Amino acid sequence: MVSLKNKLAAEFIGTFWLVLGGCGSAVLAAAFPELGIGFVGVSLAFGLTVLTMAYAVGHISGGHFNPAVSVGLMMGGRFDAKDLIPYIIAQVLGGIAAAAVLYLIASGKAGFVAGGFATNGFDALSPGGYSLTAVLVCEIVLTFMFLIIILGSTDSRAPAGFAPIAIGLGLTLIHLVSIPVSNTSVNPARSLAVAFFADTAALSQVWLFWVAPIIGAALAGVAYKCFLSSSKAE
Repeated sequence: MVSLKNKLAAEFIGTFWLVLGGCGSAVLAAAFPELGIGFVGVSLAFGLTVLTMAYAVGHISGGHFNPAVSVGLMMGGRFDAKDLIPYIIAQVLGGIAAAAVLYLIASGKAGFVAGGFATNGFDALSPGGYSLTAVLVCEIVLTFMFLIIILGSTDSRAPAGFAPIAIGLGLTLIHLVSIPVSNTSVNPARSLAVAFFADTAALSQVWLFWVAPIIGAALAGVAYKCFLSSSKAE
């Protein structure tokens, strides 16, 4: 049996890689148009972080790397409620550690300005100027669908061994849809981590990127358990 300590270490490392790889692609690479990665490259980077870590440490902790995912799996009957708070703490700490490393790297360039630092936001802090309501709906719906992908691809009836691919590609698609709207969260730990280092009001808006993903994830967990699961999958 895997110890809780090992599970938390896996969640810390996985979330660290998600924030460093995903937000790092936005802060470091996407800042240079000549590199050509753009929104598509950033979207792929986030998807690849989850895909790679799901294979690397998913067998240890379940590969959540996201407080909303932990909540959704708990609501779906796939995760023990007693481990929820420790998981969230490990995820948040992993994200903050990655954001600190990213800030240290990025600030090593002359003329560095943190600016938005890959944060999420609404109104003036939304890349496309979308309203609070639009961002709220977007984050709830996309997190809902993300959890449906996770719950479905990890169901005992699904083909074995392919879940990380489906989950990683799902997260890529989510970013392709919502980067213009909210800069894409669907992950409270990711949102909080980089907000600490931004030169904007992102930290004052981070509440939405906890509330919306958790609502979406919880709804997905209940919906999957009630309408899509079977006794064999539980």
